[in-house]
Amino acid sequence: MKKSTALLAATLILATLLAAVGCGGKQDSTSPPPLEKLDLVLDFFPNADHVGIYAAIANGEFAKVGLDVTPRAPSDPAAPLKLLAAGQADLAISYEPELLLARDKGLRLVSVGAIVQKPLTSIIALGSAKIGSAKDLTGKTVGTAGIPYQTAYLKTIMEQAGSDASSVREINVGFNLVPALLSRKVAATLGGFWNYEGVQLQLAKRNPTIIPVDQAGVPTYQELIVVARQDDLLKKGGAKIRRFMRALAIGYGSARTDPLKATQQLVKANPDLEFKLQLASVRATLPVFFPANSKQPFGWQDGSQWARYGAWMFSNGLVNRPPDAGSASTNEFLPGEGL
Repeated sequence: MKKSTALLAATLILATLLAAVGCGGKQDSTSPPPLEKLDLVLDFFPNADHVGIYAAIANGEFAKVGLDVTPRAPSDPAAPLKLLAAGQADLAISYEPELLLARDKGLRLVSVGAIVQKPLTSIIALGSAKIGSAKDLTGKTVGTAGIPYQTAYLKTIMEQAGSDASSVREINVGFNLVPALLSRKVAATLGGFWNYEGVQLQLAKRNPTIIPVDQAGVPTYQELIVVARQDDLLKKGGAKIRRFMRALAIGYGSARTDPLKATQQLVKANPDLEFKLQLASVRATLPVFFPANSKQPFGWQDGSQWARYGAWMFSNGLVNRPPDAGSASTNEFLPGEGL
């Protein structure tokens, strides 16, 4: 009799709980979390270097990790790190040299991942100029974008070639590097990218000579990087950065799997871009979007490489003190790292 009474009571309790659920009791939510906005300042106008960013947006990879990423081009390539430091962006795309210069001026910024593993900056000359090596620049006019470390590149390159850097006439042509070549205003340029201006001239059948600076004596460095505020790494913003880098890795992975589709997504988001040039540039750049060591995750940064390049900057008077490579970059927020 007691067992029957207890069983009846348990049955009534269960029925009451089920009724409560059916009448609007608390249930687990299966809807995705609200998207968190992330303002990303690019280093330049959208181009093939950013293909993985736009692939991750188009494929919903950022949305899957709860991010609504909005990339925007800066008014000036020197602006991204300033905007980031001033709190007017969440992340910025920049260059290893620019970050080390900014940190030397006191900006509390850190690279959280590399997008392009090797230098893109190159000596570029038209085939008709008959410049086959750096030594052939002796006595010639070379156009640069007017960036101080490009002058230091030229000095190092000429010294490595066994020639006097003062024998080269350097002029600032801004970002009109290709027009300066085509108009024969200069014999060569130093500042254009082998994967962009170089590809552009190849498509135009100008048979360019292209010498990446790290093949001419300049220490290697990572051309394109993702930069965050140092303070954000220590707060809840660190989780946001980790999610961004995870989705970004998938975006660049999809570009490697299907460069045609990824380029279509890039151009669809930026209709002013020439599809043929972007596709050729994406295909040329694919190998350097990823570390040479396949065991390292997308975005990997080599601290010893940062130290060597930083030492070169100091020895050339570009920074006031040797950069602290250990704090300038971190792999903590890359997929599979720092867990």
